[in-house]
Order: sequence, then C-alpha cells, then structure tokens
Amino acid sequence: MTWEDFLSSQGGTLENLNTTGFAPHWQSDALQTGFIAPLTDLGLIRVAGEDTASFLHSQLSNDVEHLSGTELRRAAYCTPKGRMLASFVYWKDGQDIILQLSKSIQATVQKRLQMFVLRAKAKLHDINAEYVVLGLGGTTAAAALQEWFSEMPAKIDQKVSNEHGSLLRVADANNAPRYEWIAPVQIAQQVWPTLTTQLRAVNTSAWRVTEIQAGIAIVIASTQEKFVPQMINFELIGGVNFKKGCYPGQEIVARSQYLGKLKRRMAIALVHAKEVVAGTEVFHSDDVSQPCGMIVNAEQHQEDSSLVLIEMKLADQESGQLTLGSATGAAIELLPLPYAITDITQ
Repeated sequence: MTWEDFLSSQGGTLENLNTTGFAPHWQSDALQTGFIAPLTDLGLIRVAGEDTASFLHSQLSNDVEHLSGTELRRAAYCTPKGRMLASFVYWKDGQDIILQLSKSIQATVQKRLQMFVLRAKAKLHDINAEYVVLGLGGTTAAAALQEWFSEMPAKIDQKVSNEHGSLLRVADANNAPRYEWIAPVQIAQQVWPTLTTQLRAVNTSAWRVTEIQAGIAIVIASTQEKFVPQMINFELIGGVNFKKGCYPGQEIVARSQYLGKLKRRMAIALVHAKEVVAGTEVFHSDDVSQPCGMIVNAEQHQEDSSLVLIEMKLADQESGQLTLGSATGAAIELLPLPYAITDITQ
C-alpha cells in the first residue's frame, strides 16, 4: 500500500501535496498538548558517492564537509546573485547526505544540482517513494516516540537513527519540542495507528503553523529567487556559515552581511484574513504607493485569521499600519519572533 492510500484509509486526503481530512489544528489544543501530521509537502533527496560532501559544500551556504552523523543543519541554495532557489535541512545517513526541501520545487532544484556535479562522484536520488516524513510536537510528543526511540535527540538540531528511521529534533514551538521522523513507508504505516491514539492527527498545515511560530521560513515555488538569505533571517537560524569557502551567490551574501546594517528582515504576523498566499505584497500606511514587503509563508491559524512570515523593511516594523495586498487590504498585526534580530558574522 502506498503512503497516499494508507492516509486515505485513515481519513486523510492528499490534495496539492497537502494532507487534509484530519482535524484542523484550531479545533483543539493539539499544537500545545500533542499532535502528529503527515508532512506530504516536504521532499527528500539522497546524495550518494564519495564526493558527496565536497560537492554539496561547494553549492550550499553552510558547511557540509564537517557535518557529523548526529546533527542536522540548514542551508540556502542560491543563484549567482545570492537569491535563494531553495532552503534545505540536511543530515547524514551513513556516508550519504539527505536533503529536505519543499516538494513543490524538488524536481527543478534536483535537476539543477545534478547539472553541476560534472566530474564529481556524486549522484542525486529522489527517495520520496521510500520514505515518509512525520511531524510531531507538543508536550506529550516525546513520550509517545519513546516506544521506537529509546534514545531521544536531547537538543535542537540533533538526530538519532535506528532500524525505525531517523528522528530529528527541530526548533521548539508553543514551549514544547518538535520532531521530524523520517521513516520507511512500511514503518510509518505500522506506527501511525498507535501514535494517533496518543497524539491528535492534524492536517499538514498544522506543522507549517509551528514552523512560522518558530520563525523558520521555507522557500516554495512562488518565492524562489525573491530573497537573499538574511532577508528571511536564515543566518539567524544557522543556515549560513560566513567562514566557509565559495558557493553560488557567496559574494552577494557576504557583502549583505558586512557592508552596513541590514535594512530588511523577516517578522511573524497575524493577518485578519483566511486565505493568504505566499508572494503577496504588504503595504505600509506611511507610503501606500509601493509595497514595503512580501509574504514568505502563510497558513490559516484560526477560522478567520492567518499566521504569516513577512519579509520587509525594518523601519516599517517600528510603527504605522500594515495591510495585505493594498492600502485597503486586511490588517496585519506584528508578533514577536522567538529569537533576537542581530547582525552576526560567524
């Protein structure tokens, strides 16, 4: 049975890479207490070959050559002009490296990366038919997972692996830990019935809400080539290493960091509208003739509102009224980020 067929048997429906049919997260306190979501919108690429680490190190904004077997990292994949084509989470699986990104852009990004392999001994494989990504969070998630992982990743950005797959500890949300379980399809089908007796099964969008709450952006099809990494706080969440060697766009990314204070950053906000789309422009009351920013990611949060990440001018975050799409659009209310905005050089 495919994962899609299995989810259907459990009450879930796969539509445009997203799973619906399970409970909307706003109908319960599951994001705080405990939830499980099928992350059908995330794609996985296995990179194999003896030159895998050196090849990826030359392409991504973060260090790959010194990646240990028990950690995960983030990285940007940029154009020569420093604009992000993809945002990756990556980790080791034996001698291979797994890249995770938005499934909406996987095919084109994988093809582009493969073009630059040239003589390196590295090959990229789509492994979405073999593995499932589960997102788990809330105060009871860790206890629910211990039946299959007696050893849990103790810190954020740590990974443990065993015969059941890999368990990644990612940034907290709602004052509780969050995990991604990268499981073989058969294992995922075996554990789902047990896990859903302990955790609330919710739609894929619930996980993306917690990503927004954690201040973590993901580049999707509609936002490719829109942002330099710092514009969406990517170096603040460990996605850029300024001391590593060259990669596409490295000069632009470094120049943005070192030449004066950054003028654009990403913020979390509440929009008083249900259907908000990434890539939509944002306007400020001081100058309604041109946009001051753009929606990076957006998810319905309550029945009549959405939680979003906005890339915009820092000056426009200090005062005035923000609106969606136009000067007369839905009102936007800025919320605090879970981390400090600092101009770091690491």
